[in-house]
Amino acid sequence: MAEMTRTRTREPEPGKESNYEFCMRTTNENLERGLNGKIVMRESELDWETNRQGFLKYYLMGSKNPEAALHSWMVFVHDVRKGSGKHVHQGGLVLFILEGRGATECNGEIIEWEKGDCVLLPFHPDGVEHAHYNRGTEPAKWLAMIYFPIWDFVASEMTQTRVNENFRAGA
Repeated sequence: MAEMTRTRTREPEPGKESNYEFCMRTTNENLERGLNGKIVMRESELDWETNRQGFLKYYLMGSKNPEAALHSWMVFVHDVRKGSGKHVHQGGLVLFILEGRGATECNGEIIEWEKGDCVLLPFHPDGVEHAHYNRGTEPAKWLAMIYFPIWDFVASEMTQTRVNENFRAGA
């Protein structure tokens, strides 16, 4: 009969998680999300919110949606009723126009758009100051997509330069 060897491994003491263990845990959690996470974000399960930019519905917002299969994206719809707030960041935003017609002011230039168009706000090291306007009588809505790794790579910051007229802080 072959000789057998027993090896005992001691469990680590409970306590502070090492950086390596954090990396392994989060890598495995992200893999698990990708394999088994929610892949349909239902419009009917999401709420509109009024914020400094206007009326928005968020489908994905990074780690705020831990049940979602993707974690590195921000995806939201903006209902541009009249005009949005105005802010500046380094760009890297894709807008797909869902309804209506309107315009985006980008560093002082007015760019007109309508249903079916795709508007790209390019990366710019000094930032892209922008606001959005409804140009019709029907709702103007667009879907925005931001990929966080690129956003982080360009060290994007966001500064609000004008608040949407419907936003009331603390309300």
